[in-house]
Amino acid sequence: MRFYKYHGTGNDFIIFNAMESAPFLGPVEIEALCRRNTGIGADGVIFATGSPTGADAAMRIFNADGSEAEMCGNGIRCLAKYLYERKGVRKESMYIDTPAGTKSLELKTEGGRVIEVDVDMGLPDFTGADLPASEPGSRPGEISISLGGGEEIAAVCLSMGNPHCVTFVDDAAGAEVSRLGPLVEHHRLFPNRANVEFAQILDPGRMLLRVWERGVGETAACGTGACAAFAASLHSGKGESPMLITLRGGDLKIRIDPYGHICMAGPAVEVYAGELNPHWRG
Repeated sequence: MRFYKYHGTGNDFIIFNAMESAPFLGPVEIEALCRRNTGIGADGVIFATGSPTGADAAMRIFNADGSEAEMCGNGIRCLAKYLYERKGVRKESMYIDTPAGTKSLELKTEGGRVIEVDVDMGLPDFTGADLPASEPGSRPGEISISLGGGEEIAAVCLSMGNPHCVTFVDDAAGAEVSRLGPLVEHHRLFPNRANVEFAQILDPGRMLLRVWERGVGETAACGTGACAAFAASLHSGKGESPMLITLRGGDLKIRIDPYGHICMAGPAVEVYAGELNPHWRG
């Protein structure tokens, strides 16, 4: 079984070709493959599938715990590079279907290689069904979340095709991501759990960001998380477009277009290709 290993700013994925058939690994197998000591190791698994809409491909993305996600910004950039370099989709403009809708991508290439991918991530949604209701008198998405024991955090909740909870901090490096992340991810206010962003504004055009990713834990980067944090910063009057967002795995460039869509540009890297041993399950 052939696989390809990619990363986008340190957020890493295993990509399989499922263009001619349905995805062929279940949640238990996906979780096993993503384990870093006994599997390939990754933040998630991507299946490149055929598109029912006429797009160049469709993406199904599964988290490291085997749960399926609606969208992944770093993952879709990696998939675009895979399609261009490995599957012969030699287009610098692509459309890829996701459970969060069809995404438009622009590929920057040099010498037949994809160097950077710009993705139209769509409109931020501050009132989605998988988000908590805003508090009376506050702006859409703005809420105070009680974590028990008298502890609360102020947050901006929104969807970028998947649920996010952004909290602004004075020191991203010192944020208690591993403690607060799972408390918010599994909070009763989020019926489908949540990705949690800890955002430090350096100036209106620069942000430091750490992300606790739903179903994975803290990751080196999160594309939808960067877009959500950017949108939350505009919504709260803390940021401006364009913005350079620095995550542990590298930088992403985020901007808003004239139609209000959030656009994200960043790298995608193929690390290696390999073949699963037929007896990998033991």
